[in-house]
Amino acid sequence: HDRLSALGAQMIIQALDQLPMTAIPQAAEGVTYAAKIDKAEARVDWTRPAAEVDRLIRGLSPFPGAWTEVGGERVKLLRSRLGRGQGAPGQVLEGFTVACGTGAVEVTLAQREGKRPMPVEDILRGLILPPVL
Repeated sequence: HDRLSALGAQMIIQALDQLPMTAIPQAAEGVTYAAKIDKAEARVDWTRPAAEVDRLIRGLSPFPGAWTEVGGERVKLLRSRLGRGQGAPGQVLEGFTVACGTGAVEVTLAQREGKRPMPVEDILRGLILPPVL
């Protein structure tokens, strides 16, 4: 086992050395700096369209994590999908399905402060969602 892993590592180095490598310079125009995402930008704005909220949640998972406030506690939203139903933005429709500006988002994985990520079914056993987030 150990001999094979050492031999494999040597063979990979030899194989990489045999590959033709020519550097291609990257164009300097159009290059932009992406600033660090701060906590305020990661907060979910339920007035936005559901597709946008869903992309925010999935795009910021697991770090820094999109979040919303529930009863004064910050809850990270780690996984979601487009949900069914309509209502006022931020209105909790059923389970952890929340109405957005247009449409709804169903949160499927979340993390309370100081806890591990959990499926929403488990979180809802100990966290009571208000009618509106």
